[in-house]
Amino acid sequence: MMRIYAVLLMISIGYVGAFEFKNAPEVQERINPSNSPQSIQSYASSLGDATKAVVNISTQKQVSNTIPNHPMFNDPFFQQFFGDIYGQIPRDRIERSLGSGVLISADGYIITNHHVIDGADKILVSLSGSTKEYTAKVIGSDSRSDLAVIKIEANTPTISFANSDKVQVGDVVFAIGNPFGVGETVTQGIVSALNKSGIGINDYENFIQTDASINPGNSGGALIDSRGALIGINTAILSRTGGNHGVGFAIPSEMVKKIAKELIEKGAIKRGYLGVGIQDVSEDLQESYAQKEGALLISIEPQSPAAKAGLMVWDLITEVEGKKITNAQDLKNLIGMLPPKQKITIKYIRDKQKRTAQVVLGELSNDEGVHASNAQGAPNNTNGGIDGLSVNEITQSLRQRYRIPDNVQGVVVTEVRRDSLADRAGFGIGDVIAQIEDSNITKPSDFWAALSKFKNKNKRILVYSRNGIKTIILR
Repeated sequence: MMRIYAVLLMISIGYVGAFEFKNAPEVQERINPSNSPQSIQSYASSLGDATKAVVNISTQKQVSNTIPNHPMFNDPFFQQFFGDIYGQIPRDRIERSLGSGVLISADGYIITNHHVIDGADKILVSLSGSTKEYTAKVIGSDSRSDLAVIKIEANTPTISFANSDKVQVGDVVFAIGNPFGVGETVTQGIVSALNKSGIGINDYENFIQTDASINPGNSGGALIDSRGALIGINTAILSRTGGNHGVGFAIPSEMVKKIAKELIEKGAIKRGYLGVGIQDVSEDLQESYAQKEGALLISIEPQSPAAKAGLMVWDLITEVEGKKITNAQDLKNLIGMLPPKQKITIKYIRDKQKRTAQVVLGELSNDEGVHASNAQGAPNNTNGGIDGLSVNEITQSLRQRYRIPDNVQGVVVTEVRRDSLADRAGFGIGDVIAQIEDSNITKPSDFWAALSKFKNKNKRILVYSRNGIKTIILR
């Protein structure tokens, strides 16, 4: 009897603590997409106009061979010695490539990728369902966004634009292009992800990700929704083999519209310039910024719009012109889409206080940009210095040895002891410590004073390294 009771007790205890799943209702009916044996499910009517607006692009580029350009090949004796063989050496060749484009106006304007037409001597365009080729001229091209506008002299169909800001993950989409040069092809998939950045393809990245097959030759083609409206321009795939693996990226139509309009009207893109280096709020920085999202300023260019507006290193930008900023890429994309000289309102957090600044944007030059970096963290040091770290004043010889730019000021790290606190924190020899919290560092005494000032507190340390700017957190 005792054994039976024990078993019943165990069963009872097990029952009380049982895990329960949320079950979906039982399936009661399976519905055929078509209720008629004479009907099928099809997107043909939605795709008709869109496919007519996608064109095939072929480019030609004359490439000179390097060997025939050697002075020896121009020597008469060399030519006479080799005779007919010399004449058979090709002096140049024609390099050809294929891509796609999308007609965006009835008078022949076409949007495509910058990399499709970059460096081409001749651009040929053929319309859907036609073998006739048109010679296109370049209206404008922007390498930073990988978009270009070309034009043919013809009356053409045109595509309708959807608002890519309204696209949702799971939407049915179609990719239209000219994969592998086989001619116009349509593939189906869904929107796999939105706002993808950090891919390393373009300077300005806000991609729509899709599993619709995008293959070589699809570049510059259309990504459309189930109505046939353009939501993006296909631009790249992630692949180890060159084939499609279901990870394709398209430039959103809202970005496409802004870039295309400016290229058509002005022939080039002029972008706003803030003059800052930025990074995301990493896990190590969450505590310092009360779990806030935004773009963290880690450098300010002297005399830049940001500097003139009073922004400082470690300000956290959370909003620009009423639009929420969740990460560094958001800020970069938004500023890059605004014109120079525009006055904008920026909301930011400094010392856990919300603030507002008015900034008049400058103009981004070709060699300028907004640089992102990573943050690192380590436990705090309990003594006056940082265990395992030695610093020195930046002398001219040290500046040359570690290739420190003339405009970078601070103290240079000359020793990092292996497995020390400094090593674990991420310091490296040749790094320049420029700021600790709100204290600027220009000489070793500044460094020691700042460490003493913030002793036993979390410290943000701004570091210039060979790999860029980084923030190291000491707890």
